[in-house]
Amino acid sequence: MSTVPANPSSISSSTSTTDAETLRRSRILSSKLYFDVPLSKVPIIYSSSYDIAFLGLEKLHPFDSSKWGRICRFLILDGVLEKNRIIEPLEASKDDLLVVHSESYLNSLKTSLNVAIIIEVPPVALLPNFLVQQKVLYPFRKQVGGTILAAKLAKERGWAINVGGGFHHCCAGKGGGFCAYADISLCIHYAFIRLNISRVMIIDLDAHQGNGHEMDFFDDRRVYILDMYNPGIYPFDFEARRYIDQQVEVVSGTTTDEYLAKLDEALKVAGRMFDPELVLYNAGTDILDGDPLGRLKEPNISPEGVTSRDEKVFRFAHEKKIPLIMLTSGGYMKSSAKVISDSIVNLSRKCLIDIGVSRSRA
Repeated sequence: MSTVPANPSSISSSTSTTDAETLRRSRILSSKLYFDVPLSKVPIIYSSSYDIAFLGLEKLHPFDSSKWGRICRFLILDGVLEKNRIIEPLEASKDDLLVVHSESYLNSLKTSLNVAIIIEVPPVALLPNFLVQQKVLYPFRKQVGGTILAAKLAKERGWAINVGGGFHHCCAGKGGGFCAYADISLCIHYAFIRLNISRVMIIDLDAHQGNGHEMDFFDDRRVYILDMYNPGIYPFDFEARRYIDQQVEVVSGTTTDEYLAKLDEALKVAGRMFDPELVLYNAGTDILDGDPLGRLKEPNISPEGVTSRDEKVFRFAHEKKIPLIMLTSGGYMKSSAKVISDSIVNLSRKCLIDIGVSRSRA
């Protein structure tokens, strides 16, 4: 009886993979980003640290870097949310980020030029990196902590909204498109280990393709990706497109009615194709009429269309009793904040979430 000797390189590769997974699991289990939240809080996550104000340089990018705070202020001013009921996340530490990111990528962020390229604000390259860390990357790391915590809250409460996050252009080894950390990929890996979840559906409805999470989960059948995007704009990542499970192209000139009809059909198909235990909804508002980077052109998607879109996704998860996380992602006009807050109010009025809004206001 003859035996074939094992291939040493195969054994080495297998051992290396096992060691990496063991280290990832250890980092996740020792993380402080999951913490218990009293029931007096609503699963809406935000910190004033999310907002980026940096000597006016933030105005050199079309993104409204104070959008996140303005969403919450609208909800508070409208009387539908109390400030003391909002949940503040912790900042993602280096060990937390290493769950997905490579050491070399994180080290690359210690060079201001690299950060300037990622956030598309060239003058940032001239600034000391400690300022870039404090004024740009720290707010991003707080938002990462919010996205990761949102999964725990969604599992406990049925839903959670991180009023930030959705950095869907960033993958393990590369950032871009104003996305420095892969919060979506991190959130899912934490859910796999800490929440014992094994099937996650990403519904990415930002106007741009979510190439970051697509690269990170290209060979992971535990993750199903529905990406509805404009193929004629950034990032033109044709390799990542190969890894989308369900691709819906929304070309320039798409009307609100056409868009919502495409979404209805897409959700029906997704529901037949995959049975998730968690839905991660990337709810970018750069599909709005007039958005400078969404470029869906006239007539574009109306604010009412965005409200209907969000309601359809929440209803999809609600009817199937699947916990849902919403991230606000892209949206480059000052009007985006009000559109998002109005949509959240509508979700409450339709009893798809509970933030204490009075039904008499409906």
